[in-house]
Amino acid sequence: MGNESFHFQIGSFKCIVVSDGTVAHSHPAQILFVNAPKERLEQVLRQHNIDPKKWEQDVSPYLSLLINTGQHRVLVDTGAGGLIPTTGRLIPNLKAEGIAPEDIDLVILTHGHPDHIGGNINSEGKTAFPNARYIMWKDEWDFWALEPSLAEQDVRQGAMITIVRNHLLPIQDQLDLVDHETEIVPGIRAVAAHGHTPGHATVAITSSNKRLLYISDAVLHQIHLEQPDWYSAHDFAPEQAVASRRRLLDWAATEKALGHAFHFPFPGLGYVTQKGEGWRWQPIKK
Repeated sequence: MGNESFHFQIGSFKCIVVSDGTVAHSHPAQILFVNAPKERLEQVLRQHNIDPKKWEQDVSPYLSLLINTGQHRVLVDTGAGGLIPTTGRLIPNLKAEGIAPEDIDLVILTHGHPDHIGGNINSEGKTAFPNARYIMWKDEWDFWALEPSLAEQDVRQGAMITIVRNHLLPIQDQLDLVDHETEIVPGIRAVAAHGHTPGHATVAITSSNKRLLYISDAVLHQIHLEQPDWYSAHDFAPEQAVASRRRLLDWAATEKALGHAFHFPFPGLGYVTQKGEGWRWQPIKK
């Protein structure tokens, strides 16, 4: 269905990549590769057919994942919802697949940034998935949802707090927190990937010896695979984010797992392979 949804399988699990829309970001190089040496960055961008002097905007997809295990319908991340005019496509796209919000029984939130939780609630401020249990890492919930002191507000990314709290607090009666890597339902495991945010998590999916790693924001651009030590302005703890990224990419390459990257070109699916001291992304053929 165009760039709105994409069907595939992991073992016996039926999966759909579901788009919530796209967002255009200005000055992407300055945001994505904060610590990259200028000359080396320009060289790498050209290798990716990007003119450093003309790369003034980057269009980022917001790609959630639906997994039907046969026993559970699991949604990973809810997109930005109505926070941005070009997003909010998740629920219409689910409905186009014959899936109502009431059909979802588990929602996994990888972290609290607005583009991953904006679809938690509907236009009336009520939970968008009324029959679902929500899962989030405890450190992540505590960071965003607990009332910060004035001294903490800048550290907790200032004005973003209000947006995040407005989309987290309404789901707290449906929320279960995890504080260690654990299997949430058979075949679906929460995996720590802290650093991008304090409790950022990824999701490992296994069925019939087939594996998928939902990378979330541990990797924001394909260049991050080749230059894993380059971090973004959005990384809360850069050194920790880099360490998490390296561990995840090494696992994905070693296990030959299919990867899903929330912000990569639709459908955000590909394989991680070793390339020198880093890795590279090999998109699947649609």
